[in-house]
Amino acid sequence: MSILAWIVLGLIAGFIASRIVDSSGKGSLLDIVLGIVGALVGGFLFHLVGMRGANGFNLWSLFVATIGAVVVLSLGHAITGRRAS
Repeated sequence: MSILAWIVLGLIAGFIASRIVDSSGKGSLLDIVLGIVGALVGGFLFHLVGMRGANGFNLWSLFVATIGAVVVLSLGHAITGRRAS
């Protein structure tokens, strides 16, 4: 997948995850980073249970990245003690 595709997928997944956890976006740059990290975390978690992770620009990869980003955001809130709004 190209860098541009990762950025677009990351933006969409990060925005969706931040809306799920916090009810608002985090800003374009943070949403992109959150989505890309979420794709890596989601891919790792899905691989642990025997499913494939993010593998291209498709709905499955968006789902995996969004789940991973929700996990990352939730862990961030747990570590900092900040509650989701």
